[in-house]
Amino acid sequence: MDIEEHYDFKLDGSCNVVYGFDMGRAISVFKNLLSDSVKETPQFNLVKDTTLNFYAALPDSTVKKLTKEEVNMAKGSSLSIKMDLKKSIMKMSISHQSKNAADLQYYLQHLSKISMNSQLDAVTKNNQQARGFDAQQLVAGQDYYSYEVTPNKFYRIIDKTKFNAFLKKTQSTLVMAKAMLIDMPYKVILNFAKPVKKVNNPKAIVSADRKRVTLITNMDDAIKDPTVMNLKIDF
Repeated sequence: MDIEEHYDFKLDGSCNVVYGFDMGRAISVFKNLLSDSVKETPQFNLVKDTTLNFYAALPDSTVKKLTKEEVNMAKGSSLSIKMDLKKSIMKMSISHQSKNAADLQYYLQHLSKISMNSQLDAVTKNNQQARGFDAQQLVAGQDYYSYEVTPNKFYRIIDKTKFNAFLKKTQSTLVMAKAMLIDMPYKVILNFAKPVKKVNNPKAIVSADRKRVTLITNMDDAIKDPTVMNLKIDF
């Protein structure tokens, strides 16, 4: 699964965040394992290309557990799904427009608590080609960061204890992905309204005008050294 995070910071302090998940390469591998009869089922031939309010997509069981603030956050977010299994297309993204730094920090710290399992279950786990490869664990389980966001800084530090717990929980999925030669690239792109002053991660690429920071890594690198995911940006 390819994971991309996009942050677009505006001069007024607002920020548009998009989490994108592309499972197309995994689906192309699983397709080779399927019988022709499965490929002819209605589930396999289902095509979706839709965007809906994230809150409206949540099941009642999840909504009942949300605080008032989390409800407002979900209502201010959008969920997009694009799927055509015959063409090995399976993409999901969730976007949110934060009003200011405090709003962004709250969103980043609470998004993982609003489980995306139900949406992923509808488009992955109930389809034959995705059985055994529980991608929803990889999406909904990413609660291993701590954030500090202000009008002049964006700090994200990985919590090694939480990350190790995540690895333990998703071990079978990660092993299966590696056995099938499915790597898991991870990209973070941050666009700023003004030049950044300092970036602490040596792997991060800063654009010539210093308004864009890009971090590209993968799950293998993160397992070896979780700190490759850390970002401290002053701007």
